Amino acid sequence: MTLKRLGQSGLQCSYGHHCPQILERNDGDFVAVGLDITEEATPVLPPGPGIGPNERAVRIPRQVMVAARAELPAA
Repeated sequence: MTLKRLGQSGLQCSYGHHCPQILERNDGDFVAVGLDITEEATPVLPPGPGIGPNERAVRIPRQVMVAARAELPAA
């Protein structure tokens, strides 16, 4: 697996840690790095979606998502 960083937003990095980011895998899927907010998000999810036992809700700062937006494919 190889990862390509989208948006190149390093503004939130602190000595290589706490670096929320969006990455694209070589198979076309994406990886999100952010704060684990699973416990906080689970009780307030809208009807329908759920968080599986091997999944986590991850908080991505707006500036990271906006910076990556231009590199996200439309389809």
